[in-house]
Amino acid sequence: MKPLRIVSGPACPLGLANVDTDQLIPARFMKRPRSEGYGGFLLHDLRRDEAGAERPDFPLNRAGWREAGILVARRNFGSGSSREAAVYALADHAIRVVLAPTFGDIFASNAVKNGLLPGVLDDADIEDLLAAVQATPDLQVTVDLEALDVRWGNRSAALTVDAVWREQLLNGWDDIDVTRSFAAQIADHAAADDRRRPWARPARS
Repeated sequence: MKPLRIVSGPACPLGLANVDTDQLIPARFMKRPRSEGYGGFLLHDLRRDEAGAERPDFPLNRAGWREAGILVARRNFGSGSSREAAVYALADHAIRVVLAPTFGDIFASNAVKNGLLPGVLDDADIEDLLAAVQATPDLQVTVDLEALDVRWGNRSAALTVDAVWREQLLNGWDDIDVTRSFAAQIADHAAADDRRRPWARPARS
C-alpha cells in the first residue's frame, strides 16, 4: 500500500449520517470485476436519478468537490454489511480520507487494509468543518496523520485513530507487514525457546 501521512486539498461535505455500505455501493454493481474500477458506482443511488443522470445538487457531483480526496460525513459512516467493495468504491474514486464522528467497525478495518483513513473527529468539529467547506468549497483542508490533527482556515481539531491502524497507514503496511515488523523479536524469542526447550523442535535429519 501507499503510505498515508498528510492529505491536503478540498474536502467534500457529504454531511449524511448512517451512510451504510449498500449506499456506498449498491449490491448490483458488485458482479463486476474489481479491475474495472468501482469508483463510478460510489453512492450511485444518491448521486444519480432513476434515469442514471447525475443529480446536480449532490456534493460529489459538484465541480469543486468531484475530485476531493477527503470526504466529511456525520455519525455511523460505513454501517451495515461487511462488503469490502464499499471501501473499493471510495478508494477507486481517489478518496483517501473519510472524516466522521463514528464508523462501522468492519468498514473501518477494511478501510485501513486498503490504505484509506477512517479519521474520527468529535461531533462539534465535524459540524464546524462541514459549515466551513460548504461556505468555501475550495477551502484547503489538511489531514495530518503524523501530527494527529485536521486543519482548515484558522481552525485545528484533534484527529483520533487507532494506534495500530495509524502505524499501518503511515508505513503503508498490510497485516503481514505488521507481523514482519516484529521479525527481530520473533527470531529472538525462537532462539531463546530453543535454548530453554531443545527437545521441542523436531530433530533435523
